[in-house]
Amino acid sequence: MRVFGENRVQEAQEKWPALLERYPDVELHGIGQLQSNKAEEAVALFDYIHALDRPSLVKALAKAMDKAGKRVPCFVQVNIGSEDQKGGCPIDSLPDLIAAVRDADIPIAGLMCLPPAGIEAAPFFALLAKLAQDNGIRGLSMGMSGDYETAIMLGATHIRVGTALFGTRS
Repeated sequence: MRVFGENRVQEAQEKWPALLERYPDVELHGIGQLQSNKAEEAVALFDYIHALDRPSLVKALAKAMDKAGKRVPCFVQVNIGSEDQKGGCPIDSLPDLIAAVRDADIPIAGLMCLPPAGIEAAPFFALLAKLAQDNGIRGLSMGMSGDYETAIMLGATHIRVGTALFGTRS
């Protein structure tokens, strides 16, 4: 199984259909922040979504999944460092968001986080693992090119290493 991630719905729409025709065993994960108005496109394109972070997106994705007749497993994104500039559900709102996701019959693949840049990621990864355990969730989407080894050590089931493989974005 080959697993690839894409940050933006529009970029995935441009490049992935041809690849999927050629390599049908590729699994495509949507890893970037998702706007509610892109929910239908995301459900059509992705096998997993890593950025479910707010009640309005729960509603949009549930509606899109109902319309498409399929359920796409989602990672609930947690704003693990309480950073204003980052997406993700605030930690204190996580139980309510998880309940809304479950009530909407959206499969929860796990929790996802992007720890603050420039400081040690391990405490944030450990906190995400604890939040997952406390909420009966197994999957952990955490760790990128610079900290994936730490993330794996702390239980990551999914890592994002695009920069290590492809270089920095232009």
